[in-house]
Amino acid sequence: MSSPQKIAVITGSSRGLGRADALHLAEAGVDVVVTYRSNKAEAEEVVAAITSAGRTAVALQLDTSVVSSFPDFGEQLGAELQARWGRATFDYLINNAGHDLTASFEATTEKDFDALVDVHLKGVFFLTQTLLPLISDGGAIVNVSSGLTRIINPGHAAYGAIKGAVEVLTRYQAKELGSRGIRVNVVAPGATATDFGGGMMKNNEKVRAYLESAVALGRVGEPDDIAAAVTALLSDANHWITGQRIEISGGQSL
Repeated sequence: MSSPQKIAVITGSSRGLGRADALHLAEAGVDVVVTYRSNKAEAEEVVAAITSAGRTAVALQLDTSVVSSFPDFGEQLGAELQARWGRATFDYLINNAGHDLTASFEATTEKDFDALVDVHLKGVFFLTQTLLPLISDGGAIVNVSSGLTRIINPGHAAYGAIKGAVEVLTRYQAKELGSRGIRVNVVAPGATATDFGGGMMKNNEKVRAYLESAVALGRVGEPDDIAAAVTALLSDANHWITGQRIEISGGQSL
């Protein structure tokens, strides 16, 4: 009897690292539920790319800062799983959605801090909690953190501290969900050329050159570098890895 088709749910996967994750997993034979906050057209482009690669995909709207919307999203996801795949569960959850804040510790406002918490901590905590009944036993969760939990870059105190909380949460999830065979790990990308943070690492040559000088492998990362590692981490070959922080930075600031 053949095993069920693997399915991944990736938050914030209409662009950036989430998009790269979706495309790499599709290349590895995984079907994908793409989520987007507001840009449906971008999400549908990702779905089209996955479909053209011979895999099945669907785009669902989700604002990970609105915890009250999670039960409805879970019901919608469950209906899509049944309609498209004839299943009640999916296999992989990647908590990727997020936004940056660049402000000194002194200048960070409570409003800005709360906005980060809502997406990066409350969103990850309560979305995963809501979707637990839909995650297959033996499945896997990847939370996305940042190299800024280790590499101190002034202007990112709130962002780095909240991502640090996600790393601690990951270990608790790994311990508590281990009885179901669910692996939970956290990846921490280093400097990566995306639109994140206004595209500074992609478009600002001075910033890019500075960061490249700090990376052992001599360049900033690309979305494909991160996505390849996430795809490998989710594969059955890494079934014995859980509760770990895995930095994907090319050896930044060693």
